[in-house]
Amino acid sequence: MEKTQTVKIQYLDPLETYTAHIQKNGSAWIGWIPEVPEVKCEESSRQKLLKTLENELHAVLKAEWEAWCEQFEKDVKAGKLDHLGEKALEDLRAGRCKDL
Repeated sequence: MEKTQTVKIQYLDPLETYTAHIQKNGSAWIGWIPEVPEVKCEESSRQKLLKTLENELHAVLKAEWEAWCEQFEKDVKAGKLDHLGEKALEDLRAGRCKDL
């Protein structure tokens, strides 16, 4: 097994950059992204591995975002966030807000 290399992978914009760790293992390449443990891949070439890591990263992050949105909608419908709106209105009426 060769030394581990690090490669930057961007997600949607340059501010969201993840570090992929890749390594040649015999005739195959393996890779993973520590910040997103679900992303682990193996491919026959370095180029294929990087593309697969990028695709897997996007798929996992998209799924996480969709799950977060779904949970948020459920919480809104269940009234779990109503107290935040009430607190904001209270602060506004008490003059604790600034115009932007």
